[in-house]
Amino acid sequence: MPIPFLASLYFNGYPPWMPEPYRLLKYATAFSAVTLTKWYSSGRHNPAERNMHGRVVLITGGTSGIGAVAAYELARRGAQVVLLTRTPPSDSYVVEYVEDLRARTGNHMVYAEQVDLADLHSVRRFATRWIDNAPPRRLDMIVLCAATMVPPGGRRVETAEGVEVTWMVNFLANFHLLGILSPAIRAQPFDRDVRIVVATCSSYISSPRLDDPLKGADWTPQKAYAQSKLALMVFAKAYQKHLDAYKRPDELPMNAKVVLVDPGYARTPGTRRWLTRGSLWGLLVYLIFYFFSWLLLKSPYMASQSLLYAMMDGSVVRRPGGRLIKECMDVDCARKDVDDEEVAKKLWESSDQLIERVEKQQALKRAKEKREEKRREEEAKRAAQVEEIDSLIGAIKKGKAKENQKKGAKKGKAAGNNAK
Repeated sequence: MPIPFLASLYFNGYPPWMPEPYRLLKYATAFSAVTLTKWYSSGRHNPAERNMHGRVVLITGGTSGIGAVAAYELARRGAQVVLLTRTPPSDSYVVEYVEDLRARTGNHMVYAEQVDLADLHSVRRFATRWIDNAPPRRLDMIVLCAATMVPPGGRRVETAEGVEVTWMVNFLANFHLLGILSPAIRAQPFDRDVRIVVATCSSYISSPRLDDPLKGADWTPQKAYAQSKLALMVFAKAYQKHLDAYKRPDELPMNAKVVLVDPGYARTPGTRRWLTRGSLWGLLVYLIFYFFSWLLLKSPYMASQSLLYAMMDGSVVRRPGGRLIKECMDVDCARKDVDDEEVAKKLWESSDQLIERVEKQQALKRAKEKREEKRREEEAKRAAQVEEIDSLIGAIKKGKAKENQKKGAKKGKAAGNNAK
């Protein structure tokens, strides 16, 4: 078949059904360009593999986006996955999500615990409950995937505790969580591979300096998000040094490693909210030009490959912690202040002070609310007692009135008989 076809092309020229060579070349070039662009923007696959059976993993942001894929891959490999969710485990969505994850992976060791990263008290309540155990609970990995962002053009939003929400969720809650869980991490046996995987973003490169807090007109959603990611990276590096400085009772080296991961830009709910500016018109534009999002942004599965590499690669244990991984390989940080010890010290101290101040204020507020609730309960109890006494007095009065009526009727009847 090929030989007669080529001979026909040579002697008779192109058949009428065959496109012109120029047009064919044009289509082939366009198709190749799209294919290569998609291949390049999708990133690398995770080349590492690891048996996760029996390992205990705490993960934030495990119900959507990249975190959901990471949670699925961990559960599929047999890990005991504890999803730290904003809503309580009894919430219908969380119940359904956990059941679905168990069914898809065949792993029933998937649970949910409530940790609202916008509430320092919620973080403390979970972390203290986790470490309040003897002997210490097993903990193999902490994966911090949760993040939030205010859409472009949005206004500054504060949590109920008065902290800017981006700074709170992306940095301060993680700082608080790891700070309280430090005893549980340090208490793990030496032969246990303990990893703290921290998801970051390349937006930290454009962040303002950490010693220049955003206030007033300087605050924008972009700057707030970038600064929170820079602070998270500085803290992660400092936290590795904090773990390394600990002297184990058995005098063996510290076995916990902190790994920073930049998964890249992906088609996650957070990115979609950012691109659409949180509006319906923005969503319409996003859907119209969805091809470009598909072409240039990673899928959540491909974006999770660097996270999975950080969780499974064997070299993580053998090499120093605090490394940055992107596209399943080590890369250098683009800013020197990420490794600046003075910057890290100031950030650590200011964060501790902020948490202490906020928690004191909230403790006083909760105590006041508790007193008010107790006072209302006592008032309600007294009101119920007064109402009960009043009803009892009313019943007695009615009884006496009826008795007096009966006596009056008897006296009237007796008087009538005497008159007769």
